[in-house]
Amino acid sequence: MQQVLGACRQLGLRDLHIAPSSLFPCHGGLVPFLRDGTVTRITTSYMNGPLADAVMAGDLSHPVTMQTHGGRAFAIESGRMPIDCAFIAAPAVDRAGNLSGAIGPEACGPLGYAMVDADHAAQVVALTDHRADNLPRICIPAHRVTRIVDVDSIGSAARIVSGTTGRAPSDKGRAIADLTVTLIAASGLLRDGFSFQTGAGATSLAVARALAPEMVSRGVRGGFAAGGITGPLVDMFRAGLFSEIRDVQAFDLAAVASYRDDAAHHAMSAAQYASPGRADAFANGLDVMILGAAEVDTAFNVNVTQSSDGRIIGGSGGHADTAAGAKLPIVTTQLSAGGYAKVVDRLTCLTTPGDTIAAVVTEAGIAIHPNRPELRKAAQQAGLPIVDIDDLRRAAGAEAAHDQHPRRTGRVVARCEHRDGRVIDEIRL
Repeated sequence: MQQVLGACRQLGLRDLHIAPSSLFPCHGGLVPFLRDGTVTRITTSYMNGPLADAVMAGDLSHPVTMQTHGGRAFAIESGRMPIDCAFIAAPAVDRAGNLSGAIGPEACGPLGYAMVDADHAAQVVALTDHRADNLPRICIPAHRVTRIVDVDSIGSAARIVSGTTGRAPSDKGRAIADLTVTLIAASGLLRDGFSFQTGAGATSLAVARALAPEMVSRGVRGGFAAGGITGPLVDMFRAGLFSEIRDVQAFDLAAVASYRDDAAHHAMSAAQYASPGRADAFANGLDVMILGAAEVDTAFNVNVTQSSDGRIIGGSGGHADTAAGAKLPIVTTQLSAGGYAKVVDRLTCLTTPGDTIAAVVTEAGIAIHPNRPELRKAAQQAGLPIVDIDDLRRAAGAEAAHDQHPRRTGRVVARCEHRDGRVIDEIRL
């Protein structure tokens, strides 16, 4: 992105609207482009780090549009967000001009978000640091590519493993994971053909690790594991616990290698994954989805966009998409973190509506949404510690060392969209 925007600046282009799927700390180099007016609009599904801090400081001329992964794909496919030119980093390009993330010195796995861009952009420019005679997997066919540019480096695949994916769970996280697996078993969904996705947070990954022996003991062979794929899901697949993997992006190098080597590890575009315009999206076929949270309120609404002190720390990604699609969407969270309560009266920012959440699992017990009486009954029969969400709020407040910051009232710097494009919250200076 920095290379492309540097070239745009040299050409005198200004007032650009960029729409990357996500923005991370490594994109801090884009901040000067906001300040000099090269970039004045951003649409994305997730952002954190220096660029997000610059947005909170008011350095962008127009409010950021925060979408879900499925909402972004839907906006592109429907024409609501037309793309003039898509610049795609391709780990490998063959002689015909096909693009792949499966091989190359910086192989990164499926190009799931770029697939949608390539299908609908007026121009598609691929940047690559590796030419190959043959590709084991093709993510984007040559007929969708307008031009190929050779560069010295497209980045470092070794840096994929960072942030939440690189952390081990705490003792509380492991306890939450064990409770979650027991809840999944009690739900009746843990049977042959079971479909599953987990986020990339430490506790979410601990759920996957704890679920594997439970599936083995019950003799369950799942249908598919989906989403952003991690090593624990690859391990379960290779152990025969799932028949296939449906992958929109690789979260670690084990997932990259599996996509290269395993025939039943399939790429899917972000639209195939979670677009609300597609009834057959894989998100709609999930039995269980494990979600994280920065905050949960007493109506089960979830925030994964802002921290309690107001910083932009993420965004929906596939959070709201999979919560809406899965039969059993479970939020796993500790009662508090960093001195702030995580179960609260009001959210700092709304990311995922509470009526799509089935249960919240914490170290102090499990709260089940009132619209899931059958799940509550099954959990009680299994002897699980069922508690009221208000009790979790009180316990979280008792642990907290800091009060939640009041919501800001200044200029709007970001608008948060639900997956269908409706604005459901705003972030202010």
